[in-house]
Amino acid sequence: MKVVISGGGTGGHIYPGIAIAKAILQLKSDTKILFIGGKGQRESKIIPDAGFDFVPILTQNFPRKLSLKWLKVLVKVPAGFFKSLIVLSKFKPDIAVGTGGYVCGPILMSALLLRIPIVIQEGNAYAGLTNKILGRWAKEIYVPYKEAIKYFPTERVKITGHPIRSEVITAQDSREKLGLDKNKTTVTFLGGSQGARSINYAVISALEHLNQYEADIQIIHQTGDRDYHAVQEAYKSSPIKAIVQPYFYNIEEVYASTDLVVSRSGSTISELTARGLPAILVPYPFAAEDHQTFNAKAMQDNGSAIMIKDGDLTGEILADNIISLIKDKEKLSTMAIKSKSLGRPYAAQEIAESIISLVYKSQKGS
Repeated sequence: MKVVISGGGTGGHIYPGIAIAKAILQLKSDTKILFIGGKGQRESKIIPDAGFDFVPILTQNFPRKLSLKWLKVLVKVPAGFFKSLIVLSKFKPDIAVGTGGYVCGPILMSALLLRIPIVIQEGNAYAGLTNKILGRWAKEIYVPYKEAIKYFPTERVKITGHPIRSEVITAQDSREKLGLDKNKTTVTFLGGSQGARSINYAVISALEHLNQYEADIQIIHQTGDRDYHAVQEAYKSSPIKAIVQPYFYNIEEVYASTDLVVSRSGSTISELTARGLPAILVPYPFAAEDHQTFNAKAMQDNGSAIMIKDGDLTGEILADNIISLIKDKEKLSTMAIKSKSLGRPYAAQEIAESIISLVYKSQKGS
């Protein structure tokens, strides 16, 4: 069996593809898997590092306003489409899997043109534009929540949860490896693979309130590239032990060493609940149809998270919530248990089984 997987730009599109690929190999070890993604994008490092073959193509997102960026679209998108046609014609996959992001467009359209069946994995309650368009021709669409069903042909949708790499679920406490203290509470700040400016700057402001708790807490902070130097400078004048990086490629070790997460509330939610991590969630206010607020509210209603609206976020409010939780170990423990109850850690296996079944049916039909 041969499978092509595409999806990229952010970790929320890349890691689900890796999770699905590994789950397929667990079920059918002789499967040949090829990833196609954006040249120079984050996936061009993450996917080869995960041990998979990767072919880069030129790709470009569509600007929402008329600008010179459209010139890049006119050059890169056709080039990416034709390269996809060539790669798929040579590889001859039995199925093509899209996990979202604009890079999927030329790859899955090429697959359709070559009469290769496609399936789509959608990571949010609100479907992305590329997935909504391609969903019309997909054999199956895998979604994390029932609220996403309305964007696709209902009879082809499966509610599976969000695929998570097995390493995220099975990783053991890595505090010693990371140089952290096992006796301190680890607070991890995540802004997604791009970083979250409002969280980053709220943390900078919060440090003056948190510094007095240096004996009790330690910090892991993923800043994104844009704010890395500003955040790093702020920690230099703080006595709190902190590991600060633009991006953590060893995120499974980070999760396994964390007691409380402060983050946006996109597809990260699935990893938090799979690990059973309590959270302070700050939904990105400009997410399509405000789906991040929906995600955060669901966790808050469940008792596994505290939601702070982006517009309400200040350093003092953030610090007050963190301090309140680290002082109340029982509440933090209860939140962790409730978070775990929302997790669907075997979504990747369910999707893999469905993909293999589709290929067998297609082969029998032909």
